[in-house]
Amino acid sequence: MSTQDKIKNLIKVREEAYLGGGQKKIESQHSKGKLTARERIEELLDEGSFEEFDMFVTHRCTNFGMEKKKILGDGVVTGYGTIDNRKVFVFSQDFTVFGGSLSETFAQKICKIMDKAMEVGAPVIGINDSGGARIQEGVTSLAGYAEIFERNILASGVIPQISAIFGPCAGGAVYSPALTDFIMMTEDNSYMFVTGPKVVKTVTGEDITTEDLGGAKVHASKSGVSHFMVESENEGLMLIRKLLEYLPQNNLEDPIVTECTDPIDRMEDALNTMVPENPNIPYDMIDIIEALTDYGEFLEVHRNYAKNIITGFAKFHGQPVAIIANQPNYLAGVLDIDASRKAARFVRFADAFNIPIITLVDVPGFLPGSGQESGGIIIHGAKLMFAYGEATVPKITISIRKSYGGAHDVMSCKQLRGDLNYAWPSAEIAVMGAKGAIEVLEGRKLKEIESDEEREKFMAEKQEEYEKEFSNPYKAAALGYIDDVIEPRNTRFRICRGLDLLATKKVVNPPKKHSNIPL
Repeated sequence: MSTQDKIKNLIKVREEAYLGGGQKKIESQHSKGKLTARERIEELLDEGSFEEFDMFVTHRCTNFGMEKKKILGDGVVTGYGTIDNRKVFVFSQDFTVFGGSLSETFAQKICKIMDKAMEVGAPVIGINDSGGARIQEGVTSLAGYAEIFERNILASGVIPQISAIFGPCAGGAVYSPALTDFIMMTEDNSYMFVTGPKVVKTVTGEDITTEDLGGAKVHASKSGVSHFMVESENEGLMLIRKLLEYLPQNNLEDPIVTECTDPIDRMEDALNTMVPENPNIPYDMIDIIEALTDYGEFLEVHRNYAKNIITGFAKFHGQPVAIIANQPNYLAGVLDIDASRKAARFVRFADAFNIPIITLVDVPGFLPGSGQESGGIIIHGAKLMFAYGEATVPKITISIRKSYGGAHDVMSCKQLRGDLNYAWPSAEIAVMGAKGAIEVLEGRKLKEIESDEEREKFMAEKQEEYEKEFSNPYKAAALGYIDDVIEPRNTRFRICRGLDLLATKKVVNPPKKHSNIPL
């Protein structure tokens, strides 16, 4: 065979590999509103930047007649490319090839790019669309999953890992995305569960649909497994590109600071009147966040889960930050089990990847009740405290309104190594609200007063005394627990200046193998 014939043969074989499971299966994928594995990569990466690995790999299985069914690539497309000229590694599971099921060689392809990503220090993006383990291969496919899991674990906190679920993801397959930093699901075409509806029906008798068991809405709002829910794959792929703007390449680098024309001294007069005079009236903390950040942009994470706390990314004068904020508009911003878990994980991610943390506080306390106590609110609340106390990145805390009791401590207080702790004049930093405090402190006296009118008058007087003494930021400021009481409209300027001050911060935790966070 001449050289030219060999080149022609190469082109032919490549075209065969590009087709995956064949044109009919590609059309079937499109009919479900799904892109193919290669189309997803093309949409995700900068045009023409993708370099593929292992295009000609095929499985090695000889059971059940599989030796007669070999397809180039073996069900997953792997390689590297760029997003906004930044290097990333990617694998995209191909549902047109054996239903995207994972074989030994399939796993080896994924492991190869994960190893390379760790070596060069670049993010890994996994696009999942798979029927699970390839049954014909038995334990070798299970071993393949475990090889991937181990790499997910070792890469955790070293390189960013992002998972997009654009189809089925069931059984052992769910644990690889679960070990990554962010999970994204499409509304209608994706699902995740350890055991499917048929097994659930057989074992428990529960009759449930695929969507209700493990659909995107369930995991975005109830379980918290999914961080983002998108309407389409195209939207999801663009969101991944946006997310990467806030992340560094790896744990040894800082997030990229971009040019910003939004002045650091831009004053937002609306902030001076945004918090209601009545402390029991809610307001939307998102409005405050968007008034502070560059161009009013905020990428919220876990938007539909534990809405009483807000987590997400923004920029201040081009510097990416992680924002954690109580949401008075939902359950009064109280901390509960889900909110504590959600925020703790986000704080730990930000700290792992050198992203400064901005905390906006308006928290009346922890949610009371037997359900919370039996569910372990003590342990879950401790997770958030642990995360803040362990974090060594720059931490700036703004007390907006309520900051009561143990929840005050948990929300990045000065004693948890908060670097800069500011308060608005509306801040109430105390063990509890005035009414509750007086009921405890003057309980005996209140019982002795027979007249309702006199009791109300006494309560009002004592509440006023308590509020004057404690329901303000000045007691904490006098003790140095608050660095300054600031005018709300100046908050953006103070945060930007603070980030500039803390850019060279160096704090090292005591030497240890690893901490024992209360899981």
